[in-house]
Amino acid sequence: MKDRSKDALEGFHVAQLQPRDLVSPNFRAYELNRSMLAARQGIDNGFASDDILRAAVHLAREVLQPVRDAFGAFSPNSVYRSQALERALKHRPATWISTSQHTAGCACDIEIPGMATLDLARWAAAHLADFDQIICECYDPRLGPNAGWVHISLRAPGTGENRRNELSYIRHPDSGRMVYVSGLRATVA
Repeated sequence: MKDRSKDALEGFHVAQLQPRDLVSPNFRAYELNRSMLAARQGIDNGFASDDILRAAVHLAREVLQPVRDAFGAFSPNSVYRSQALERALKHRPATWISTSQHTAGCACDIEIPGMATLDLARWAAAHLADFDQIICECYDPRLGPNAGWVHISLRAPGTGENRRNELSYIRHPDSGRMVYVSGLRATVA
């Protein structure tokens, strides 16, 4: 285990990374590509490239670490997801290619135990220095404070401007289908 929390992003290489290496003051490399689904199904969820690894480390430093500093210990539900893991998660054929920011190491899904998902999304929008998208996903307060999760993405350095989009993924009141809507809110169903 090495403390690489102050290493420049350019110094990160998949071949040299150890799972327990610190990539930020409180996050280890394995937290950025750990997946119970991948482990159960024998899916390789190793970083596909140095660029993807660097994007995930950047996300850990600029998104996950500030959340940890504010709320204490937690581990992200999901950060990097390989194409094979995305296909398994979304029940897609082997030829399908995901465009999810998770496959580029640029997104995380998080929850803080006991904190309302909507409150976490609003905190992130107000306090993170930058973000591409914050999506309050599947939050229904009738199901308790940890219903759903918060998806936060951050573009890797040099890959374009962050959009600072705030969205919610909620059940449409008429159709019952899940839809993306502007703004951070609870489901209305």
